[in-house]
Amino acid sequence: MPPARQRDGTDSGAFDGGVPPLSVSVVLPCLNEAASVGLCVERARRALAEAGADGEVIVVDNGSTDDSSRVAAGAGARVVHEGRRGYGSALRAGFAAARGHVVVMADADLTYDLARIPELVGPIADGTADVVLGSRLSAATRETMPWLHRYLGTPVITFLTARACGGRIVRDSQSGFRAFRREAIDELGLQSVGMELPTEMLIRAARSGLRVAEVDIGYAERVGESKLSTFSDGWRHLQLMLLLAPDLLLVGPGAALLAFGVTALAGSFADSRGVEVGSLRWQPVFFAGIALVLGLQALLAGAVLAHHSPVASPAARRRFAFIGHPRLPGRCLLLGIVMSIAGLGVNVVLLARSLSGDATASGRGHGLASLSQALIILGATLACFGVLSRFLTPPTTLRPR
Repeated sequence: MPPARQRDGTDSGAFDGGVPPLSVSVVLPCLNEAASVGLCVERARRALAEAGADGEVIVVDNGSTDDSSRVAAGAGARVVHEGRRGYGSALRAGFAAARGHVVVMADADLTYDLARIPELVGPIADGTADVVLGSRLSAATRETMPWLHRYLGTPVITFLTARACGGRIVRDSQSGFRAFRREAIDELGLQSVGMELPTEMLIRAARSGLRVAEVDIGYAERVGESKLSTFSDGWRHLQLMLLLAPDLLLVGPGAALLAFGVTALAGSFADSRGVEVGSLRWQPVFFAGIALVLGLQALLAGAVLAHHSPVASPAARRRFAFIGHPRLPGRCLLLGIVMSIAGLGVNVVLLARSLSGDATASGRGHGLASLSQALIILGATLACFGVLSRFLTPPTTLRPR
């Protein structure tokens, strides 16, 4: 069987013989993994040999203080040293050093069954996929994956990643065992330095039209100490998604809050008695002002990120192009001042009604009080945004492709 053909017409290599030189490069980032990296290298090399692939194993030492480099080299790996710390930095250094048409990334802690490398490379070799992920979830246990990661962290990040991709394309977006055509990934211009790199890779791949597939793989208990920091790495993922898809986490929820605030405020004028919840009575009017303020702030933040982020989708940047309009600061400032004055005016009306002993002050007056408060705060928010937007500069956390 001849090597499979890539979309650009070059040979990607096959796993049944007749494979071009260095068809597959296996990249293993490593930080103090002396107890396991040697076995990982041996298993990866054995998998390549048994599949008939003329490949290589690259171990990227990310500043180990143990014998990881010596052990890896002794097991037959090509060792690359990367001084910039971080999982993403190590992987990107490995990708740059790889000479294979297909690159497989995994971990050096024995969590992934490297004998299953052919299963990952297969869809790429036969030309049906550009990126293949190994899903861990069906084989994960309490011992191999902490409860918080399995039932909260991974599903939440996978859901958000799917939304940023335009639809769910995999079940386990955080798997570190994946294969891809090197040329395709090189074109994505990956920039992440930490554990968020797999998420960036998946979102960019989906947006670039690459074909993504997923296969079930085993998942074992790691050897050595985990390098994953649940909360700091989770925050890095969130930051990445805010830059890649600000409309997902800010604009959408902000619009929903604004709609709820307007509805609740309008309802308070129609019926000031509130809503019965069992034996209690809830007054949505009191949350209406909060929803309006939070909604506007989220919308403004999302619009700014969508317009200025160098890695947001082109559609999002076009949708919020008005953020860059030279007259926007002045218009926001003027509208904010008008809204604040209107809110103060409603407050004066309420005060006058209260002093006159108007009986309706305790009924629909709640709605007027909430409206007054919302107008003042929304006006101040818009005015401040108008001033600040004059000096906004695009973030530089990531560079455009």
